[in-house]
Amino acid sequence: MSSAAEQEAVQDPEREAVQDPGTVAAVRAEIAEVQRIEYAEAVWAAAPAPAVWPGAPMPLGARFRVGPDGVAGTNFALWAGGAEAVELCLFDGRGVETRCPLTELTHEIWHGFVPGVRPGQRYGYRVHGRWDPWTGARWNAAKLLLDPYARAVDGTFSLPPEVYGHVRDWPDQHVADTVRDDRDSAPYVPKGVVVHDDDDWVEDRRPKTPWADSVIYELHVGGFTKLHPDIPPELRGTYAGLAHPAAIEHLTRLGVTAVELLPVHQFAHEDHLLRRGLHNHWGYNSIGYFAPHAGYSASGTAGQQVGEFKRMVRALHDAGIEVILDVVYNHTAEAGELGPMLSLRGIDNRGYYRLEGDPRRYADYTGCGNTLHVVQPQVLRLITDSLRYWVTEMGVDGFRFDLAAALARSMHDVDMLSPFLAVIAQDPVLRRVKLIAEPWDVGNGGYQVGAFPPLWTEWNDRYRDAVRDFWRGALPDVRDLGYRLTGSSDLYAWGGRRPYASVNFVTAHDGFTLRDLVSYERKHNEANGEGNRDGTNDNRAWNCGVEGESDDPEINRLRRRQLRNLLTTLLLSTGVPMLVAGDEMGRTQGGNNNAYCQDNETGWVDWSLLDQPQWRELTALTARVLTLRRTHPVLRRRAFFSGRAQAPDGLRDLAWFARDGREMTEGDWYAPAATLGLYLSGRDIPGRDARGEPVTDDSFLAVLHAGAEPTSFVLPGAPWADAYELVLDTSREEQAEAPGTLLDGGTHMTVPARSVLLLRVVE
Repeated sequence: MSSAAEQEAVQDPEREAVQDPGTVAAVRAEIAEVQRIEYAEAVWAAAPAPAVWPGAPMPLGARFRVGPDGVAGTNFALWAGGAEAVELCLFDGRGVETRCPLTELTHEIWHGFVPGVRPGQRYGYRVHGRWDPWTGARWNAAKLLLDPYARAVDGTFSLPPEVYGHVRDWPDQHVADTVRDDRDSAPYVPKGVVVHDDDDWVEDRRPKTPWADSVIYELHVGGFTKLHPDIPPELRGTYAGLAHPAAIEHLTRLGVTAVELLPVHQFAHEDHLLRRGLHNHWGYNSIGYFAPHAGYSASGTAGQQVGEFKRMVRALHDAGIEVILDVVYNHTAEAGELGPMLSLRGIDNRGYYRLEGDPRRYADYTGCGNTLHVVQPQVLRLITDSLRYWVTEMGVDGFRFDLAAALARSMHDVDMLSPFLAVIAQDPVLRRVKLIAEPWDVGNGGYQVGAFPPLWTEWNDRYRDAVRDFWRGALPDVRDLGYRLTGSSDLYAWGGRRPYASVNFVTAHDGFTLRDLVSYERKHNEANGEGNRDGTNDNRAWNCGVEGESDDPEINRLRRRQLRNLLTTLLLSTGVPMLVAGDEMGRTQGGNNNAYCQDNETGWVDWSLLDQPQWRELTALTARVLTLRRTHPVLRRRAFFSGRAQAPDGLRDLAWFARDGREMTEGDWYAPAATLGLYLSGRDIPGRDARGEPVTDDSFLAVLHAGAEPTSFVLPGAPWADAYELVLDTSREEQAEAPGTLLDGGTHMTVPARSVLLLRVVE
C-alpha cells in the first residue's frame, strides 16, 4: 500500500476502529512483497509503447478500421468522466503488457488510434484518479479494467484478492472498502478482444412473428444442449450446439416461435459461489454488455465467439424461430462496496452506479449489491448502444429485461415517464423489436405488473399464481382466473395495449420446474450451500400426496395428469405463452427451486426422458396443443374480448358457463368453484386479415375441472351450438389423433376428475 493510502486509512475516526496492529502490519508486508515482485516483472517485460494517434471519440469501444493515410489499426474510445488519466493496455500472446497513454479527451471520452493493432488483440484499461470512497471516488490504476464496450472477452473471472480495488482481507471488514489495494490485477482478469466487423445480415431473414402468434421457449444455451445425445460432444453446451439441427428440430417439432435465452452477455461468478466450488449457471451477473459469454463458445474466445453467435442466430432464423435475449442491465458483477473492481467501478464509480446518501454505499434495488444509474446519460447510452448492437450487428429479435422496474426508476421511484422508457419509445431500432419487462424489482414500489407503457409486454406473475392455485384447489373463487385465461384485461386494457401484452407462464427458470411443481411443496435447495435459505417459499405447489419422487403408480399418473392440465391451460389461454425448456418432457431439478448455481445434471435438460413413453406423450401433447393454437386464430386473439356480438347475427365473443349449462352470473364469480366453462366464438373475432377480409374461425368450448371427483357438465345448446366434437381430453395419457366423440348441445356429459376438455362447435 502507498504511504498516501496508509495516511487515508487513519484520517477518518471510523477507520481507526478495532484493528490489531500486528495483523495490519502483516497484511501490509504481504502486499508490499507482492508489489515488489510485480514491479520487477513489469520492468523486465516492458516494451516500447506504439504510437497513439488522436483517433476519434466515437464510436465507443475498440473498432478496427483504416486510419489516416490508409493505415490499418484500431480506434479506442472510453468514457471516463472525472478520471485524471487513462492508459490503454495491450497484451501479447505471453501476457506481456504494453501501456499506451490516451491523451486525447473529448466530452469526457478518452480516445486514440493505434496503428497496426488488428482483430484478436487483447486489451484493457487503467484509469487514474482520486481514491476517496467517502465521496464515491474509487479510481485505482493498479486494476486492469474491462472495456464496457468490449465485443469479445478472453479469459474467465476468478476472484483472488488482487482483483479488488480495496484490500479484501483487511482485518476490519467494516472499513475494508476504504483501504486501497495497489496490487496489479492484470494477471487475474480477462481481457477485451478487438473484433473485426466482417459480417452483415443481408442474407438473414428475420421471422418477424407477430406478438399474437408468438410462443416463447425459455432456455439456457448451455443447459439445453449439454446432454443432447445427437449433438456432437464438442458442441454441447455452446452456441454451435444450439444451432445444431438436432436442437432446432426439437424446437420446430414443438411449434415454438421464439427462444428466450438466459443471459448470454459476458458474466462473472460471485465470490461466495467460487468459495463453495460452485459457479453462476444462469448468468444473471453481467460484466460485458456487448460480448457473447465466452464460456458458451465452441470455436474459441479470441473473437470467434462473435461469429459463432451470429451463425446460431441465422440457423434459428432459417427455421422460423426468433431469438430473444434475457438481459441484465439493472446491476453488474461488481456487487456492493466490498465487491471486486472489474470495469465500471474503476472507470467512474459515481458516474455509473446509484449511490446512497453515504457515497460509500450503493443503492440496491436489485438484491445484487448495486444498481446502474440509468438516469445518467452515459449509462443510458451504454444500455441503448448495447441493445442496438445486438439487434443490428448480432441479429437478435427482442429482449426480456431482468428487474425492469429498476431501469424505470428516475431518481428514486419507479417512473413510467423515465428517461429509459422514453428513449426506448422513440428509438427507431429498439421500438420495432420485442420488448418484455420483468415488471418488478426489490425496492419500495417496485412491483409494477400492468404498469408498463404500450410497446412493452410483461411477465404476468398473476397469471402464474392464479393457474397454479386453481389446479391445486386453492382459489377462493374464479374471478381472477377468468381474467387470466382471457388476456388479463384488468391489467392491460389501457393505452392501446393488447392481450399479447401478457406473457403467460406457469413456470420460469426461477422456481420449480413443471414436474417439480406437482411433486414437491417445499424447496430442496441444500445443494446450493446456503442452508436452504435461498429461493422462494411461496411455491403454490401441490405434491399430489407425497413429497418428492414416488414409486406409487397412482400418484405418478395423477402427477402426469396435472402436468397435462397445466400445460394445456397455458397454451389455450389468451396472451403469449412461455414454456420452460424441458417442461414438455418432465424435466426435474429434484425440488431445487433456485438452481442458479447448478451447472450440472440438476440444471441441464435430461434428453433421456424422451426414451420413456409417458414423457414422449407429454411432449406430443404439447406439440398438438400448439398446433391447435397455430391453426385457430380464436385461440390467439389480437384484441380483448368485449362480451358482446361483433355482428348483428353473431354471438357474444366470450361466454362463461357453470356446470348446469347456464351462463354464469355475477354471484357465480364470487363463489368457490372447481369447474369453469369458457366459450370462444370464432364467428366474432374483431379485426381483419392482411387483405382486409373478416377473420373467422371455429368456435370452441373449454371445460376446466380441478375437482378430485368426476362431475357432470351440461353442454350449452342453441344458440351456442347444436353439437360439439371432443378435441382434447387431458385425463387421457394418450391423445387420439382421429376426430373425437360427437355430443349434442344440452347433453349432460361427465367430466373426468382433474381434467381439461376442449370441444369444437360443429356447425
